[in-house]
Amino acid sequence: MRPGRGRPRLLQAMLDAFRLPDLRRRILFTLGMLVIFRFVAHVPLPGVDADALHQLFERMPIFGMLDMFSGGALRQFSVAALGVYPYITASIIMMLLTPIIPRLQALSQEGEAGRNKINLITHWLMVPMAGLAGYGQIVLLQREGVVASVELLPTAAMVFALIAGTLFCVWLGELITEHGIGNGISIIIFGGIVAGLPEMIQRGFLAEGQFGGLVAYVLIALATIVVIVIFTEAHRRVPVQYAKSVFRGGRMYRQSGSTHIPLRVNTAGMIPLIFAMSIVIFPGMIASYFAGPESAPNFANSIMNLFNPNAALPLGLFYWGLYFLLVVAFAFFYTMVIFQQQDLPGTLQRQGGFIPGIRPGKHTADYLNQVIKRITWGGALFLAAVAVMPFAAREITDVQVIQLSSFGLLIVVGVVLDTMKQMEAQLVMRRYEGFIK
Repeated sequence: MRPGRGRPRLLQAMLDAFRLPDLRRRILFTLGMLVIFRFVAHVPLPGVDADALHQLFERMPIFGMLDMFSGGALRQFSVAALGVYPYITASIIMMLLTPIIPRLQALSQEGEAGRNKINLITHWLMVPMAGLAGYGQIVLLQREGVVASVELLPTAAMVFALIAGTLFCVWLGELITEHGIGNGISIIIFGGIVAGLPEMIQRGFLAEGQFGGLVAYVLIALATIVVIVIFTEAHRRVPVQYAKSVFRGGRMYRQSGSTHIPLRVNTAGMIPLIFAMSIVIFPGMIASYFAGPESAPNFANSIMNLFNPNAALPLGLFYWGLYFLLVVAFAFFYTMVIFQQQDLPGTLQRQGGFIPGIRPGKHTADYLNQVIKRITWGGALFLAAVAVMPFAAREITDVQVIQLSSFGLLIVVGVVLDTMKQMEAQLVMRRYEGFIK
């Protein structure tokens, strides 16, 4: 029996990896980059009133949700307050523009060189995205009295500092990708989310004082994680057969083989959540610029209350119901965009593959479209259910302080699964090469 057979796969993979010098070096390098990221997240920008910023987070719950993704950097308004999200936004924009713009579509088909050029354009697009996002946050904080100075030079210095913080975080992520383990950008986001969890749980225990509700909240979170793992790994196997001719000994032989195409139930990943969240947050953010005192209600205040994620029943049903429908719609939209870009029917036809019982060409395309639409219903409803899970957990347990984000859970589970697969693949490769006897 192999040693450690009863241990969890991730723990066993970590123990095996630390026995190998090169993998141990990669793991320690990744941990070191995360420590540097956490140091940067605690470097505040000058001229920020900490007390006023704390009061703003109490009045506007949406900032608390965004702060969790930055690992507390937004709550302190540090140079890393934007994190790597301008880069994520730029990547999504480039992904949507690639099938539309012929030049970008041609670059995507040029192999590694074309992907490097698209990545360079994404980095350049990230800079103005970070500048706009940083300036918008500074203007909002100036209106709320958090940032005292409204002069041009101090404001420009803060914007450039936020841009530099984003560039530094992205650079750390790329170093992790090159010299560490896994996708560095995802690990940076993962580190920010996990770093904010202990303080959030502590606030829940201190402020709520409802042990039973907190236990129920934790159980709901664990059940959600199990469901996320199941649907993340779920896929439909479409059988495929290949027929090829081999010239051997002066004669032509026909050989055949069989495999399958794994069509994922959740092809879109977390992108529909990002799109839907951006839309449902936007009206409330715009209304906050025109909101007045609560004692004198106006139209802007009504919009803020309508698009408030922490609103109680029945008002909260509008926000979370709209969020649910948008996630389902974007899941179908993004899945079909990705599926059309992959061009599986054309790839099968060029490689001499076919689905048993289905004619190549248009019939194969129609069959695959039908299958992907049918399984996407499961993935879309899963994403939508996970999206509204924080609202359901809050109403069931009556725990108001802990802000459990479905987006954050998807990122954490996805990064853990991906890292586990990366480490197991590295271990399998080294065992195959004879490093482990």
